Amino acid sequence: MLKSASMSSYDLILSRDSYLLGLELRLYWSVAFLYGLSLLFFISHAITRGDTAGKTGQTTLLVTVTAHIALIVLRTFEAGRAPFQTLYETLSWFACSSSLTYLYVSRRWRSVYLPATLVAGLSLGACLYALLSRSPAVEPLSPPLQSYWFEWHVILAFFSYAVFVVSAAIELTCLIIKPLLSRGAARGYGLTLDAIDGLHTTAYRLVLFGYPLLTFAIFSGAAWANEAWGRYWSWDPKETWSLITWTVFTIYLHSKAIPGLKGLPASLFNILGFVCMMMTFLGVNWLAKLLGIPSLHVYAV
Repeated sequence: MLKSASMSSYDLILSRDSYLLGLELRLYWSVAFLYGLSLLFFISHAITRGDTAGKTGQTTLLVTVTAHIALIVLRTFEAGRAPFQTLYETLSWFACSSSLTYLYVSRRWRSVYLPATLVAGLSLGACLYALLSRSPAVEPLSPPLQSYWFEWHVILAFFSYAVFVVSAAIELTCLIIKPLLSRGAARGYGLTLDAIDGLHTTAYRLVLFGYPLLTFAIFSGAAWANEAWGRYWSWDPKETWSLITWTVFTIYLHSKAIPGLKGLPASLFNILGFVCMMMTFLGVNWLAKLLGIPSLHVYAV
């Protein structure tokens, strides 16, 4: 009788978990669809220069992020822990935080929607990568992650990543549109040469804000590594690329203070920093698996 009751309780837990996971996946696919829809509106705005398409894309992105936050809350309840242990979870976190940061920053201007194209595209790509190639199973917290530093490290790192994504999106918009504006061929995007200078300043301030976050993320990661593996730094591929990313953004910030570099060269350093950040987040995992490079961070793959 006791055994039967125990089995019934176990079946109930499995049934609840299965229901929550199914609900989560349906919501996740809906979020991915909405990211794709907002991206289509932003692409339409880029092609037609129509303000209506840009506004619709912005509204759709706002609805998408709201639904995505609900998805993350559901995952947190389902897992009973912070939802960024596996790559499946961190991809979702990356997509949501990047789009949320963009929506917050974009309140500074009106009728400028081009930077959202990159942000929505990256968010859609992250969601599809998670849904199509990662396991959604809720895993127990692995031993290396059972640390006070774990949540601080991940939150700071992804907050800085989100800021760098938005900064890069703005920087790319400036690099593409500024030459066209000079020739009078980029009307209809809500931008002028003066507005481009303001966007450059916003991109710089975003990196200025994200840089200390990345710095603290590296330091907290070192403290976490010492607690988990007994050493602060081991030149692990992900550690090395995080240092490369930090170095490139250091060069970018210094170049903004040098008259001969604060124009195009500085912008290129910002874009390079973004590329290095994406390499740190995803590229290192693929490279380590492809080349068989030992890594202490394989649990995140």
